[in-house]
Amino acid sequence: MTEKKKELAVAALRNGTVIDRIPSSALFQAVKILGIEKLDKHVTIGNNLDSKILGTKGIIKVADTFFPEDVLNRIALIAPTAKINIIRDFEVVEKFPVSIPKSIVGIVKCDNPKCITNNEPMRTRFELIDEERHVLRCHYCGHTVSAKNAQIK
Repeated sequence: MTEKKKELAVAALRNGTVIDRIPSSALFQAVKILGIEKLDKHVTIGNNLDSKILGTKGIIKVADTFFPEDVLNRIALIAPTAKINIIRDFEVVEKFPVSIPKSIVGIVKCDNPKCITNNEPMRTRFELIDEERHVLRCHYCGHTVSAKNAQIK
């Protein structure tokens, strides 16, 4: 390209949170997990953008919103490659990868049909029991599942 700057595929953000490197196939699950559809702030969502690392990726930009790190880490279940950028005055002031939380409440559905969470009106609760292989265990019935195979509610 002969231009000094490449055109951004998604507009720059003055202040807020950017969630980058989301696999394209997981983008809308990430939106759901974070509750972005309920926000009253300016939200930009880009999907199937070119990525050297992933081939294609999704990106979410939320203006004037700074999520707690534990909330952002929920998307590690479906997007372990995601990176978080905190933006202030158009500058990245903090950058970090997501990591699966030790406890996951109300996001993952237990695959065990006999689990109480599938038969009573209660929230699911999973613990991360193997950080290296991303294995989760149901708090109620002990059923285990890898995060990549976990069914998101």
